Amino acid sequence: MPGRFGIGDLGPSAYEFADFLFAAGQKLWQVLPLNPTGYADSPYQCFSAFAGNPMLLSLERLREIGLLQESDLGRGQSPPFPEDFVDYGPVIEFRMAALRRAAQVFFADGSGAERAAFDGFCQSASPWLDDYALFMACKDAHRGAMWTLWDPRLRGRDPQAVNEVSAKLAPEVNAYKYWQFEFFQQWNQLKGYCQQRAIRFVGDVPIYVAHDSADVWAHPELFYLDDLGRPTVVSGVPPDYFSATGQLWGNPIYRWDLLAATGYKWWIDRFRASLALFDMMRLDHFRGFESYWEVPAGETTAIHGRWMKGPGEDFLSALENACGELPIVAENLGVITPAVEKLRLQFGLPGMSLLQFAFGNDPQGPSFRPHNYNRELVAYTGVHDNDTTVGWWSSSGAGDSIRTPEDVRKEHDFARAYLNFNFSDDAEINWIMIRAVLASVADVAIIPLQDVLGLGTEARMNLPGTLSGNWKWRYRRGALKNHLSARLRSLVSLYDR
Repeated sequence: MPGRFGIGDLGPSAYEFADFLFAAGQKLWQVLPLNPTGYADSPYQCFSAFAGNPMLLSLERLREIGLLQESDLGRGQSPPFPEDFVDYGPVIEFRMAALRRAAQVFFADGSGAERAAFDGFCQSASPWLDDYALFMACKDAHRGAMWTLWDPRLRGRDPQAVNEVSAKLAPEVNAYKYWQFEFFQQWNQLKGYCQQRAIRFVGDVPIYVAHDSADVWAHPELFYLDDLGRPTVVSGVPPDYFSATGQLWGNPIYRWDLLAATGYKWWIDRFRASLALFDMMRLDHFRGFESYWEVPAGETTAIHGRWMKGPGEDFLSALENACGELPIVAENLGVITPAVEKLRLQFGLPGMSLLQFAFGNDPQGPSFRPHNYNRELVAYTGVHDNDTTVGWWSSSGAGDSIRTPEDVRKEHDFARAYLNFNFSDDAEINWIMIRAVLASVADVAIIPLQDVLGLGTEARMNLPGTLSGNWKWRYRRGALKNHLSARLRSLVSLYDR
């Protein structure tokens, strides 16, 4: 989102976007994971599966409630932050300085009522907050070093070492707790604003957590690690449509046997925390709960892995018993077997369909064509791992390990025939695809904002298999034009959405 301070946040632009959704007749707002990002700024590699990202805090709101002064927000003019992308290094440096100032003022001048609200939050969130805040404070004290490189006593969470460092770093620990308190306040305010407009949030629950995270540091017994805390096997997927060498995510693998012995307590706690944030959730890499791709640590690609049996029915039953009906969208893209689909259908979870995959040589192509949709489906033009629709259509296939120029030509010919448009209509490809998804029988249809804006590859959010340059796109101030919301609203009305 646009804004003065280098990255979209929970401030004015979020409310403007909610107004745009309302004007466009939209009822769902899907977001990427909102956790504090770590390696490569990826929302799928976070320092905590429970905490909110402090970078998303609205500095304007902190100024409005007296925790910051305008002089604290002077950066953003000389030189200005980029409008079209997030330059994470300077953004993090600037925002963390402002957030530290806000925490100092809060603890020095906060009212009794504010401190009581903070104390109540800390108590209710203590099962994850204490570990997260201490982890981040220790990480800062070690200049960002991974927890496996800390002092062995602290790395192994020796009780005496933990007590000593907790006392030594108490101000820093409290600051991290305060930012979480403020994050959940700001999020709940935005969520309430959306609820008043009948807009629900669709969140995203990554299947894995980052190795360098409070989750793994606090619960090493739940993962396959060696005596020094390093993973012995890591996550990924074999070669597929997205990448010829697969995707090597590198996250540690769960010890599902030990999780089962606890009744999946950690996962149930995580799921309940997500339910407090979101109305529905995309369960990332659903395939991995039936069988997951395990790669030996040290491999440079995901090619040399093996399929391992996941927790399957036992896990989902435990979630359902603890939380009730599961408001989950199963991310069932990639190599999907009958066993995966059986598991999904057993629990009544809608799957996903991507229209970009409907016309090429993906073996699952027929299932992505709207005439084969069923109602229990969430249909997209594309998702964060895809190119934008305009970018996908404009690609020549040159240098593409997945699609050759001849593949692209055939794909275009088929798409034109299927969607009934001519070469002269190519400039409208994003709206042609949007219309096809909204006209389908799928109960839910979600469109990436880049496709509504008609942007090309420059607005792509993520290129799987690459380690840098992702998660940076921002839309420009003023991009949410009235004619776009009117066009979306007319399609919503036309197709009874």
